[in-house]
Amino acid sequence: MNADRPNLNPAETTAGRASHLLYLHGFRSSPSSAKAQRMARWVGENRPDLHFLCPQLPPSPSEAIRLVEELTRDWPEDEGRVLMGASLGGFYATVLSQRPAWAQSRVVLLNPAVDPARSLAGYIGEQSCWQNPEEHFFFRAEYVDELRALKPAELRAPERLLAVIAKGDEVLDWREMQARYQDGPIHLLEGSDHGLSDFDDYLPQLCGFLRL
Repeated sequence: MNADRPNLNPAETTAGRASHLLYLHGFRSSPSSAKAQRMARWVGENRPDLHFLCPQLPPSPSEAIRLVEELTRDWPEDEGRVLMGASLGGFYATVLSQRPAWAQSRVVLLNPAVDPARSLAGYIGEQSCWQNPEEHFFFRAEYVDELRALKPAELRAPERLLAVIAKGDEVLDWREMQARYQDGPIHLLEGSDHGLSDFDDYLPQLCGFLRL
């Protein structure tokens, strides 16, 4: 099913509510990003019982996936674990969604990177964090190969993946995102931007989809 505005009633179910939420930040970002912090506040205000995790991801894509799998190893392998990822974090969330531990999980992808191996090939070298320019890391050439190796060829159970796509994204091509996730629900925004500065406007709908 594919729709611009799917039915994402936050009260769609009281049974099977999520118990664990993993949020994955994007490239040059951190747990201090606006959306990650907003999700942390939402959890504190609305679901203090929810186990919320937003780790600082290492620059190596393969190490980032290994870290997340280790941190969530003891989480329930059912609908209780859900995912939200932004940009490169959306790509990582897509990768995880195709693995057995996340096979039943619902996933929200916020302007997800479709082909980060191509997109980030021009960023090899020293980089700084958006939230703290004093924090630096080195993005190595081999990380591009790691991204290429991680990309799933096909998306199984795409109905579990809700893609939030902004036509106003100044970094990624919304048409490419739409084509990648066309077999699942899509929340297509006429404007907005890469950072989704209007995130609060549809946060209740996204939380509804995740059964938070």
